[in-house]
Amino acid sequence: MMERVILFAIIMAFLITVLFSPILIPFLRRLKFGQSIREEGPKSHQKKTGTPTMGGILIVLSVIITTIVMTWKYSQPGAETYMLLLVLIGYGLIGFLDDFIKIALKRNLGLTSKQKLIGQIAVAILFYYVLKLNGFSTAISIPLTDFSLDLGWLYAIFIIFWLVGFSNAANLTDGLDGLLSGTAAIAFGAFAILAWSQAQYDVAVFAVAVVGAVLGFLVFNAYPAKVFMGDTGSLALGGAIAAIAILTKFEIILLLIGGVFVLETLSVILQVASFKTTGKRIFKMSPIHHHYELSGWSEWRVVVTFWTVGLLCSILGIYIEVWL
Repeated sequence: MMERVILFAIIMAFLITVLFSPILIPFLRRLKFGQSIREEGPKSHQKKTGTPTMGGILIVLSVIITTIVMTWKYSQPGAETYMLLLVLIGYGLIGFLDDFIKIALKRNLGLTSKQKLIGQIAVAILFYYVLKLNGFSTAISIPLTDFSLDLGWLYAIFIIFWLVGFSNAANLTDGLDGLLSGTAAIAFGAFAILAWSQAQYDVAVFAVAVVGAVLGFLVFNAYPAKVFMGDTGSLALGGAIAAIAILTKFEIILLLIGGVFVLETLSVILQVASFKTTGKRIFKMSPIHHHYELSGWSEWRVVVTFWTVGLLCSILGIYIEVWL
């Protein structure tokens, strides 16, 4: 029964995005919701100016519809389902506001960093509150050991850091055609396997719904992209994968499975720190995917390489948690 639900969930989410993207893309183009490319970015990206963005709306809607329909198919949705949808929708709305202000209101920076951070923290606090109400553990398991550390109320700080951190990490990763779509599909697929291994079927259904949605989106987002997901999609995906890691108690292994997101974030941190302290840059440009572009790699080569790294990290993460 559950095997069929999982299979139908990924197919349903995939079909929703594949079938409705050809409707959404021209609609976004008519609204002139086109991507504005930063002048300080790689010069080769200027040709992407005007490509429809905010396609993440369809990813979020696809996951919501698929998750609700498929969880009701075998039972009533549990607390995990509602908590995951809370984060997906919450961070998706923050990203939507950011995109809308940048594109429709023509304010290049969108929400200010402070406004965005306040929204991200508010959603994380609400997630923690619901988690506590439902009696979820506040302990963190240490991979490769039987040791776990109960953080008590400090777990709230950890949740804020994890949700805000990974939502922004996914946002940084979304810089090349298909890069985030592919790496997200791999990472969510890995967590679907981990959730299944724990019989957390609500979480597994949500995870495969995301896999199906982003793979369907990838059909139109792969190089050369016909649509971008925008902050609407990237913030939602980053927050959602952090929430899955928390609910499955695989918080720390997310650093490995989400290794590409971590690498992208570290490259920005190191670049800024190096420039401020020494006046020199470590990379030709950060996030690190731009460094490889400026080193002569084609965009497609960078994307496929990062997908491969993400796949290897995910396989290793599953191996550590399931078979070791």
